[in-house]
Amino acid sequence: MTPFFSALCWLSVYLVLVLAPLFVLLTGSVPAGSGFWWDFSMALGFTGMAMMGVQFFLTARFRHVSAPFGIDIIYYFHRYLALMAFGLIFLHFLIIRIDNVEALGVINPLQASWYMTAGRASLMLFALLIITSLWRKPLRIHYDEWRMLHIGLAVAAFLLALGHIEGVGYYIDAPAKRWLWSGYTLFWVLLIVYVRLIKPWQMHHRPYRVTEVRQERSNSWTLALEPDGHEGMRFKPGQFAWLTLRESPWHVKEHPFSFSSSAARQDRLEFTIKELGDFTRTIKETQIGEIAYLDGPYGAFSVDRYRGAPGFVFIAGGVGAAPIVSILSTLADRHEHRPLWFIYSNNCWEDVIFREALETLKERLDLRLIHVLAEPPTGWKGETGFITQALLRKALPSDMKKYEYFLCGPKPMSDAVQQELHTLQVPLGKVHFELFDMV
Repeated sequence: MTPFFSALCWLSVYLVLVLAPLFVLLTGSVPAGSGFWWDFSMALGFTGMAMMGVQFFLTARFRHVSAPFGIDIIYYFHRYLALMAFGLIFLHFLIIRIDNVEALGVINPLQASWYMTAGRASLMLFALLIITSLWRKPLRIHYDEWRMLHIGLAVAAFLLALGHIEGVGYYIDAPAKRWLWSGYTLFWVLLIVYVRLIKPWQMHHRPYRVTEVRQERSNSWTLALEPDGHEGMRFKPGQFAWLTLRESPWHVKEHPFSFSSSAARQDRLEFTIKELGDFTRTIKETQIGEIAYLDGPYGAFSVDRYRGAPGFVFIAGGVGAAPIVSILSTLADRHEHRPLWFIYSNNCWEDVIFREALETLKERLDLRLIHVLAEPPTGWKGETGFITQALLRKALPSDMKKYEYFLCGPKPMSDAVQQELHTLQVPLGKVHFELFDMV
């Protein structure tokens, strides 16, 4: 099955999971005298809840689901759908508040029905979930703390909402409808159990050991891992994995990093990590022999998806070159002969992390390496400034439209280069990039 049809199938599955409960619950016999706005409010509530339930599925990292899109797209999809789901649930409350306020009963939780209090508490927790997710950095919430908070709020809000629906009992009183809703509830609960208990247990039984911590330029470090008691991990060049270091996989203190080593080796995995946050600043303190866990591989950012391409153009900035180096190393190990271009942007010459490795790869590949420096040293004869349309025209061949392009680096750089490629009429389908901004 092609990636397009696979993506179409999974989108259809998503729509069925979200809309099927709505059609079943609102067909057949419904409570008499409810009226249009009441029914509409119930429809919004059930749809919003179904969307919230499927959110757990989207973040479960099932490889077959993420493969056609890339897990970065899945996470952005998750983020925006959460906003839509919250909007539907809030409208469910707002319509009742305007049209039939008596149905809400008293606000005092000591006097109100438990299921109405559960509904109000769920709505507030969902709101807190959205706020802490969208404004985590301005609120200065540490990434690891936010992950734990995010999971706790999501599970608590969801279970309270399920209790609210069961307690109210509207539209699920018929046996068939109750069986449907109970089945959905069981599916969501089992999904939470799989993601938070079973999957970490599987990771726990496939540990890795740190075998090298190598200092690189520009406050970066390469972490080498070898499997402990198992065969290791197969991955495609350009992919990434979630790394848990010095913690149990149940602690949910994991961070995504691209592989920087060749995919031809599964017995030694390397990640090149720049000091950018609280966790990444601790990489240099890692001791040889420490235990680590990996969840992966993930990502659609790989040349292996385009085996028929006549050649590849890679454009990266800073440590964004890590997956590119993984790709180039893999191609070298495969004795690749197709033409390759790598335009690598950095602030200064001393910031070029993979400088020597890239020179070695030039000897093994048909690779044109173009360094671009924002602050060049005296006597520098290479490219300077930013990656512009003029630079691309100069560095790439006249038939540039037929190659596949891979971009990785800071979002402003990636956005600017995408715009320049669009101006040069490079087809949109030939430009590939990662969207992660996780930490």
